[in-house]
Amino acid sequence: MTSVMRPRMSLTEIYLYPHAIDFRKSFRGLSPIVECELGHNPFSGHLYVFTNKRRNKIKLLFWEHNGFVLYYKSLEEDKFIWPKDEKELMTLNGQHINWLLDGLDISAMKGHKKLHYEHVF
Repeated sequence: MTSVMRPRMSLTEIYLYPHAIDFRKSFRGLSPIVECELGHNPFSGHLYVFTNKRRNKIKLLFWEHNGFVLYYKSLEEDKFIWPKDEKELMTLNGQHINWLLDGLDISAMKGHKKLHYEHVF
């Protein structure tokens, strides 16, 4: 059995960039998007997720101690199911990004609403 390199489930700061990008961009082209367009610090260690126009490729960018890490996945036949709202930056957690990498529609996965009570009676 081979080990699979995937984002940790414990990650809480994952940002899904809503627009398709030119996939010729490396970390030198993606980190300015994080800094200039999103107003985030690309050296924060947060994970940033990008896709291409055809939605069959995905890149994940993050800073790890002393350099950028770029994770790249290209699907042969399928497409990643990207959220429909291309205007807003979406925040994900480790479970969401792994669901997206597995081909699941993360925008359709909503849990039960949280209930807050103060008294039993």
